[in-house]
Amino acid sequence: MDYKRLSQDILDNIGGKENIDKYTHCATRLRITLKDPNKINKEAIEDLNGVIGSVYSSGQYQIIIGQNVSKLYSEIDQTMKNAKNLNNERSNSDNDKNKPGKFSKVLDTISGIFTPLLPAITAAAMVKTLLIILELFNAINKSGDTYKILTFAGDTAFYFIPILVAFSASLKFNINPYLGSLMGMILIHPTFVEMTSKGDSVEMFGFIPVTLANYSSTVIPIILIIWAASYIDKYVDKICPEALKFFLRPLVTFLIMVPLSLIVIGPIGYWFGQGLGLILSNLQTNAFWILPFVFGALSPIFIMTGMHYAVTIPLVLQSIADHGFDMLGVGFLVANIAQGGAAIAIGRYAKNKKQKGLIYSSGFTALLGVTEPALYGVNLKYKKPMLAAIIAGGISGLLAGILNVKRMSFAPTGLTTIPIFIDPNRYQNLIFAILCIILSFILSYILTTIFIHKDKDIKNKLEEDKNE
Repeated sequence: MDYKRLSQDILDNIGGKENIDKYTHCATRLRITLKDPNKINKEAIEDLNGVIGSVYSSGQYQIIIGQNVSKLYSEIDQTMKNAKNLNNERSNSDNDKNKPGKFSKVLDTISGIFTPLLPAITAAAMVKTLLIILELFNAINKSGDTYKILTFAGDTAFYFIPILVAFSASLKFNINPYLGSLMGMILIHPTFVEMTSKGDSVEMFGFIPVTLANYSSTVIPIILIIWAASYIDKYVDKICPEALKFFLRPLVTFLIMVPLSLIVIGPIGYWFGQGLGLILSNLQTNAFWILPFVFGALSPIFIMTGMHYAVTIPLVLQSIADHGFDMLGVGFLVANIAQGGAAIAIGRYAKNKKQKGLIYSSGFTALLGVTEPALYGVNLKYKKPMLAAIIAGGISGLLAGILNVKRMSFAPTGLTTIPIFIDPNRYQNLIFAILCIILSFILSYILTTIFIHKDKDIKNKLEEDKNE
C-alpha cells in the first residue's frame, strides 16, 4: 500500500491540509477535526484503495483504515508539519452548524484521553493474565522474586493511572503535560497515601479539612483536576508579567491547584467514581445479565458512534479497581465474534476472488478483536449481516450474563486475549466464555446465511461485486 499517495488523496477530498484543525488516530481510524466538514467528499474517500469506510461522529471525520492506520497517520503528519501556513485558527466557513454539540465534545474528549493509554493498560493487564496462566500450570514460584517483580509490574499501569491520565488529559486540555502529570503525582504521593491509610484528620491552612481518599487506580478525579487547571493556567498566563512568566506561571498554577485538588475537585471526582462503582456493583450483583446483554447487542452502535472508548473504558477501570473484574468485556467479546461470523458467512457467497479474500480477512480480524474492517467493509455494506451480528451478540451476551462470565483484566476482547477470562477462583469462567463465543459465531453465521438466501438485495449486491 502506498500510504503517501493515499494520504494525499484523502487530503484532496477533505478540502486540503488547510482545512484540518486537529488530527489523531486510534487503533483502526484516522480521526480528523475539520474547519469546514462540508468540504468532505465522503464517496470519493470511501472508494480509495485502503479505506474501509468513514463516518462523521463526535465532531470528527473518522476514516477507517485498519491496523496499519499509524502508517497513514505518519504520512499525513509529515505533510502537515511541512506545511508553512499550518495554524489552529478556524476558517470563516466554520459556523455553529458545523460545530459539534456539547455531548459530542465530551465523548471526543474522553475518547481522546483514553485511546493513547490503551497500549500501556493492555500491556500491564496481559502481564497479570500471564501470571494467572503460569500459576494454573504451577510454572512459577509464587514466593520467588520473579513472581513478585512481574506482579508489581502488572499492577503499575493501574496504580499510577492518575499520572498517565493526567499527561494525556493535559494534551487534550492544552496545558503543559508535565505540569499536569505533577498534579497526578500529588494524588498518589507516598506521604498522602500514608495519611489516607492512617485516617487521622488532615487540614490545610489550619482549618480546611482534606478528604483522605485513595486515588490510586482512579481516573475521574484527575480528569476533572486537569480540566480545571487548564482554565487556571490560562488566567495565570494573562496576569503574569512576561519577564517572570517562565517560572511564575507554573508556580502559581500549581500552588492554586494543590488545595483545589485535595479539598474540592479531587473529592468530587472520587465521590462520583464511588457512586458509579456502586451502580455497577448493584448491576453486577442484582442484574448481572444486563451489561453483557446490552454491550453484546449494541457494541456495533457504540463503535459506529465513537462511544466505545469514551463510555466503556471509565466504566471498566472503575469496576476492575473496585471488584477485580468487569462484566462489560464479555459483551464486547461475543459482539466481536458475531461480527466475524457474519463477515465469514458473507465471504462464503462472495463471487469475486479478491473480494472474497478481503471479506474473509476482515472476518478473521474481527475474531481477533478488531471489528472495524468487518463492520464497515462488509456487514454494514450488505445491511442484514449487521442485524444478524446484533441479534447473535445480544443472545450470546444474555447467556454470558446468566452464566456470570467475568473479564479479570482489561484488554481488547478477541480470540488472542481469551486468557483474560481465566478466573483462578472459578475455572468455569473461561469455559463459559468459550461457550458463549461458539454460540455467538454459530448464531451470527446461520442468521447471515438465512438472510442471504431470503434477501434478493444481498444476492444482487454480491453479483454486482463479482464484476468489480
